[in-house]
Amino acid sequence: MQALPFAILAIIFYLGAGLWQGLTLTRRVPARARLVRSLALIAVACHAVIVWMTLNHGGQLHLGLFESASLVSWAISLLLVVASLFKPVLAGGAALFPVAAVCVLGVMNLPSANTENPLSPGLIAHIFTSVAALAFLSIAAMQAGLLSLQQHALKTRHTRGIVQVLPALTSMERALFELIWAGMILLSVSIISGMIYLDNMFAQHMAHKTVLSLGAWVIFAILLFGHHVLGWRGQRAARWTLGGCLVLALAFFGTKFALQIVFAP
Repeated sequence: MQALPFAILAIIFYLGAGLWQGLTLTRRVPARARLVRSLALIAVACHAVIVWMTLNHGGQLHLGLFESASLVSWAISLLLVVASLFKPVLAGGAALFPVAAVCVLGVMNLPSANTENPLSPGLIAHIFTSVAALAFLSIAAMQAGLLSLQQHALKTRHTRGIVQVLPALTSMERALFELIWAGMILLSVSIISGMIYLDNMFAQHMAHKTVLSLGAWVIFAILLFGHHVLGWRGQRAARWTLGGCLVLALAFFGTKFALQIVFAP
């Protein structure tokens, strides 16, 4: 099966969904959530084929930097589309879907490193929970960014533009912390499964990922404690969410970026 047609379709439909959602936020076109979801769902389906073809190499799991970026962007896009049926999170697609298109383009055109790993149920469970945690918390970060923008606009009495398109502040904040709770549960399972199934999480090639993952867990734990016990919300909650997601992204991609880009022979 040729991957190129699926890649082209994924890029076109991702860009179409992202463009319409972006124009919706700037009030240049009417809101069409069903249209955006449909375009994004076609893109996600085509992207799924790309993910499978680039990750699976004869029973070996090929997880280089660009394969990982493609996998994560696919998971986040799929989760966003599904979650948008129940929660006010579709606005994040304006930024996410073009990034997913770039990830598809990258995995199809850029060289990848030889990072094959034998598949095992434990490894699959660890990778699944890690990617799912990053997906939930990445959407939470996008939600936090929109929440921060919305709150700043209301505080400065700029009530036109994007503020008129976004849902109520309370709905946005409720969705944010529901996403964080889901991400925290998955991140906890990911860390525990890594301790069980990986040989040594503090070995030289794993220490960076382990320490940063634990650091992200601590950041989100403090945020949840601060929100439920101390009443943290608004800009403070948004900053902690963005910081925690950044640390987790560094855990997931940092070593791969260093080995494949910075220190590549």
